[in-house]
Amino acid sequence: MTKIAALFPGQGSQAVGMGQDVADRWPVAAEVFEAVDRSLDFRLSSLCWEGPEDQLRLTENTQPALLVHSAAAWAVLAAGGLRVEAVAGHSLGEYSAILAAGGLGVAEAAKTVRQRGRLMQEAVPVGQGAMAAILGLDDEIVVEICAAETASGREVVVAANFNSPGQIVIAGTSGAVERASAECKERGARRTVLLPVSAPFHSPLMAPAREGLTPTLKALNFETLNVPLYRNIDAEPVQDTSAVREGLIRQVDSPVLWSEIVRRLIADGVDTFVEIGTGQVLSGLVRRIDRTMKTYAAGTAEGIDTVLAELVG
Repeated sequence: MTKIAALFPGQGSQAVGMGQDVADRWPVAAEVFEAVDRSLDFRLSSLCWEGPEDQLRLTENTQPALLVHSAAAWAVLAAGGLRVEAVAGHSLGEYSAILAAGGLGVAEAAKTVRQRGRLMQEAVPVGQGAMAAILGLDDEIVVEICAAETASGREVVVAANFNSPGQIVIAGTSGAVERASAECKERGARRTVLLPVSAPFHSPLMAPAREGLTPTLKALNFETLNVPLYRNIDAEPVQDTSAVREGLIRQVDSPVLWSEIVRRLIADGVDTFVEIGTGQVLSGLVRRIDRTMKTYAAGTAEGIDTVLAELVG
């Protein structure tokens, strides 16, 4: 019997035009975009569909944009009869996952992630932080290199995203990321790629953002989830509100354990993954982790049609 998990993407997947074909096709999706527009007091939908791209790339805009696209696509899939056994989201995508599992409404989620994006951007001055992808090197070696660089006392760098075997993202102060990247190359990394982001997400440098966001998250009225959420911070499946809230607070300055989440889902019987929202990054990571898994990308009208035809019938 097919066991399905819904996955929700994080920052980096955004693109001008995101979600427009879905909203044009299904009124239930258009209603999600309209609800978020009202909650934010500006037309986020216009920014998603028309740009400009430089404004869409601003973290405080990117995060609610990705959330509203995921929420709109999910609304169509749920109305069409898709049922999933579990949810997970990469970084920001954890909010979309909680929304899909009935834990938050779209308006309050959008306002919260907009604040999250602003706080994360403000935590470290532009130019002082960086992130880099390390490709083709064992996790343990990358962690060791980051620990040694940080232990030198000069600056801070950590492994921030464990995305798939041989793909780790490091984050920290710009100089430390540069030196750690060079050392990873020396130790055998196939490639190191400086990422086009303006802050070192999921590193200890995000502590001010966590502190700023904590009161908002403590004030939110979460509902018990109707399916388990596999948390970023520890890959544990949770449904109760206190565990969901704790996970969102801690994930701001903690690593994203994506490889572990996917492996845990597979160990718990999931054999089909539906990525809901912008892009196909997470589908690619799932296939890198286990090529036997079936994956779908449901961010476009065509992708949603395929999922409904093959998984609902």
